[in-house]
Amino acid sequence: MAILTAEVTGRFDGKGDADKLVYAPIGGDSTYQKTRVYSMDYDGKSNDAEQFVRGTLVDSYADEVSFADEPVVDGFAFFIDYGMKPGALDLEKEAILTSHRGARDRAIEIISLKITQRIYIFSGDGVAPDRFIRDICNSAIHVWSVTGANERDVA
Repeated sequence: MAILTAEVTGRFDGKGDADKLVYAPIGGDSTYQKTRVYSMDYDGKSNDAEQFVRGTLVDSYADEVSFADEPVVDGFAFFIDYGMKPGALDLEKEAILTSHRGARDRAIEIISLKITQRIYIFSGDGVAPDRFIRDICNSAIHVWSVTGANERDVA
C-alpha cells in the first residue's frame, strides 16, 4: 500500500479578502487563498495513481496539481485544513469512490480517500486562527487543524 497526497489549486483563483470568510469583518489587510488536498491510500503504481488524480480530480484547464508534501503557496501566516469527520456523509468522496469502483479499466485500487479543504491566511497584523475556525468549521461535522508558517501545528 502507498500514500499519495495531491494539492489542487485553481489556476484562475487568487487571493481574496479574508473578511468574506467570517461573519463579522476582521479589518486590516488579511487575505486568503483556498485549495483542495486529496490524500489517498492505494495499491498500484505511483504513476497510475497520479494519472487517476489528474484525470478524475483535476480540471486540466482550470486547475493545477502538486504532488509535493509541502504547501503550494508561500508567504502565509497559517493555514487551516478542514474536512468531514470520519463517519459523516461526504458526498464528494462517495461519488469519487463509486465512480472508480465502476470503472472498467482500473490501474490502481483505492483503499481510502480523504478530502480536505485548505485555506491559507495571509495577514500582516497577526490575526488569530480562532475567528476563522469558529466561522468556517462546524464542529458537528468537521475536523480541522491549523498549521503555522513555521510548519508547526498550532491548533
